[in-house]
Amino acid sequence: MLRRNFVKSSLGLAGAALVAGEACASSTSSMAKNKFKLKYASHFGMFQNSAGKDVIDQLKFMADQGFIALEDNGMMGRPVEEQEKIAKEMTRLGMEMGVFVVDKGGNGANTLAAGKKEYIDIFLNGCKKAVETAKRVNAKWMTVVPGDFERKLPIGVQTGHVIDALRRGAEILEPHGLVMVLEPLSDTPNLFLRTSDQTYEICRGVNSKSCKILYDIYHMQKNEGRIIYNIDATWSEIDYFQIGDEPGRNEPTTGEINYKNIFKYIHDRSKKENKSFIMGMEHGNSQKGKEGEDALIKAYVESDNFAI
Repeated sequence: MLRRNFVKSSLGLAGAALVAGEACASSTSSMAKNKFKLKYASHFGMFQNSAGKDVIDQLKFMADQGFIALEDNGMMGRPVEEQEKIAKEMTRLGMEMGVFVVDKGGNGANTLAAGKKEYIDIFLNGCKKAVETAKRVNAKWMTVVPGDFERKLPIGVQTGHVIDALRRGAEILEPHGLVMVLEPLSDTPNLFLRTSDQTYEICRGVNSKSCKILYDIYHMQKNEGRIIYNIDATWSEIDYFQIGDEPGRNEPTTGEINYKNIFKYIHDRSKKENKSFIMGMEHGNSQKGKEGEDALIKAYVESDNFAI
């Protein structure tokens, strides 16, 4: 993961400050109410009834509960000053930054399957801007969605167009150690990217460590099912997970997905292979108010409680 250069080698006081900061982060982590086995990343708004609307107060609450990562889809749209403020507090708390969405902007910015220069240029410009955001907030991953089908073209031609565009995006990100994670979605059948095997094929075609799969368990339960089987089949290209139960897209234990088994599979295999994933909590709360936030935390404690 990229880290901002907080320490100047010529300044002993800055080095001492870094040591103090690390000690503070370690202390914060050790005092967390829950010791989760996986790195769950909550998002702003998820605990605002408990922590208030201020984003810094929300970060403190997340860390206190044991959620040691954050994802923020709209991070690129935040003012620079706010991005830096969030990053500073996350460093103090010892939290990791998960995904943010590459904000490409413009009409037609997502239709990479069309192969049109103007769409590709918008995408590449978004990648360049994402690099700057990633540096400010100590991020490694960013979400990319190719967009809709171009129904006038054969699927193979569309796939080729998407691969070509993503290769160029990877060329921008790779020198900085950044990774765009492609997310197959279930929101509408018009979307080009729909399944994990299709995403695996595209990542293999791009052939870059900067282009991997975001496996959103909620979307994949809707589109393909057989979650553990498909995670296993596409494992080598997965770099990030997101969570949400089905139906409802709320916290684990509220729907049909057996998250305890899925979390155990990811944890056990990751441990064997010395890998680590951030697990993005990209879902709503099934209940309103502070009681709903308490129930959400309880659901994660229950789902994370698997035998090692």
